[in-house]
Amino acid sequence: MPVGSGYSSIIIFAVIIVAFYFLLIRPESKRKKQVTQMRSELAVGDEITTIGGITGVVCGIKNDLITIESGEDRVRIQIMRWAISSRGPVDVPAPAAASTEKTEEKKKFSLFGKKKDEE
Repeated sequence: MPVGSGYSSIIIFAVIIVAFYFLLIRPESKRKKQVTQMRSELAVGDEITTIGGITGVVCGIKNDLITIESGEDRVRIQIMRWAISSRGPVDVPAPAAASTEKTEEKKKFSLFGKKKDEE
């Protein structure tokens, strides 16, 4: 058994641990810190999205209980602070008109990639 083989396996093991730290553990802890900071900085009037997908505007904060208004009927919902996933305006997907153009393009081609007019 060579003398240096014990040290090389320890070094490889240490490199793997350091790689896991920088690739998995550190980014996750940074993300958790940002989410905690965002939740603690909430104010009345902020637009939020819950982890369940409900969107609304904060209209009251009491310790860990947050009241939001959601929908056109101005329905008020009380949620816990930990249930908020993001703050800011919600990105609404583009209308379905773009998707219909793509399906019409697909209809022009047959199964084998030739245009139906060429057949």
